[in-house]
Amino acid sequence: MVGKEANPGDIEHLENAEHMASISGNIGPEKAKTDNDNYNPALDVEPGKLTENDTTYDPVFGEVSGDGPNYRSVGWLGTVALMMKTQIGLGVLSIPAVFDKVGVVPGVILLFVVAGIATWTSYMVGIFKLNHREVYGMDDAGGLMFGRVGREVFGLAFSLYWIFVAGSGILGLSIGLNAVSSHGTCTAVFVVVAALAGFVFASIRTLGRISWIAWIGLGCIVTSVLVVTIAVGIQGGPATAPPGWSSDYKIVNHPSFAEGVSAVSTLIFACSATPAYFSLAAEMRDPRYFTRALVVSQIGSTLLYLVIGVVVYYYCGTMVASPALGSAGALIKRVAYGLSLPGLIATTTIVIHLPSKYFFVRILRGSAHLTSNSLIHWTTWLGCTFSCTVVAYVIASGIPVFNDLVSLVGALLGAFLAYQPTGCMWFYDNWHRRKSTDRPWLWMLMAAWAGFIILAGSFMTVAGTYGSIVGIMKSLSSGGGSRPWTCEDNSNS
Repeated sequence: MVGKEANPGDIEHLENAEHMASISGNIGPEKAKTDNDNYNPALDVEPGKLTENDTTYDPVFGEVSGDGPNYRSVGWLGTVALMMKTQIGLGVLSIPAVFDKVGVVPGVILLFVVAGIATWTSYMVGIFKLNHREVYGMDDAGGLMFGRVGREVFGLAFSLYWIFVAGSGILGLSIGLNAVSSHGTCTAVFVVVAALAGFVFASIRTLGRISWIAWIGLGCIVTSVLVVTIAVGIQGGPATAPPGWSSDYKIVNHPSFAEGVSAVSTLIFACSATPAYFSLAAEMRDPRYFTRALVVSQIGSTLLYLVIGVVVYYYCGTMVASPALGSAGALIKRVAYGLSLPGLIATTTIVIHLPSKYFFVRILRGSAHLTSNSLIHWTTWLGCTFSCTVVAYVIASGIPVFNDLVSLVGALLGAFLAYQPTGCMWFYDNWHRRKSTDRPWLWMLMAAWAGFIILAGSFMTVAGTYGSIVGIMKSLSSGGGSRPWTCEDNSNS
């Protein structure tokens, strides 16, 4: 391994960082140094003052040569943009519909609870990455904790989840194109255009460069939802409301069990970017800034969800549209979707890039082709992005009840990837400290919390799947869904 000796100031900083992390009950210094076969002293330096070797060697990507991509190129602000765009792109447009199901007060409480849990689970991803530098994704974490079976199960779940989300992104972009053009052409054509746009931008090789797309997309999607929010406030309700109509919002609603767990599953899906965070941490210039980026991202995303959910539902009541961009009428809908198109492209780009990079790293890891500009490198990379795009396109266009199926996959795999693994990560890194810690009560408290996360994730996986299946059955019985590769307008313009 290429490296140079750390100076005394770097060592002191590392010891202080480890001491603070140890107090939190999530990392022990002896664990970081003795349990990690790929421990790299060159990375243990003061944040913002990385050594030369930190940009030329990485336990995941290996030696980075001058003629290839530098994957370790994402700053912490770029990480904020990628986190928020991935998170907001998943669920901001469905938050008002969640409030419609459960009511304003329960909706706000559930939002804060789910966002709080998501913050801890995402924090554990950053801690686990610092403890185990060789981990690139969920499959590596699963392999460490559960062996080869864990690697394959987590790898399959990760790739399947993000490919279905990519299909949802392609479909969402086609809806935007339909809305802006007032169904200017066959929907199947728009789906192809959306898939091609996703493939082109997702083929950018590093998240450092994609972070600029994320910033643009984030600004556009936030602007579009704020336009809708302001519009429904000025109008005093949805544009489709009859004369004399007043909002019938509920402070507390009384959903059925299936509706309730479906609403919670939607919130989990809206906050379930956690599986992507291993990939983001792996490409950060300094992963010690991961927690800072996470806190900024979570605060921003949660506040946006809160404002959009409360204001839009307060004015629209049960007439709230899903996606929410259609709540203020045809004109505002076209304006909002026009503003959101770069955001929809950014979301589609990221969610195609993630599974593609997973397959790419797994195929070429340990070879010089991973970080070079060789023919094998380019053929493998473009083959991965093209294959993921094609599969996402096929399932988005060819499955009649695709939206319900995405809900099912989100319920089945969203909680499974975001909750259970992170609880297991805490036990994996801290089980050895149960008898040696000088504060056993803190260890017991954290163990109880990690156990709760595992149980809560297991419950929501089962209950959310049940709620989604009930929704699919209702959709099929009422003639819902659409024909495969249809030309029908999917934006209701």
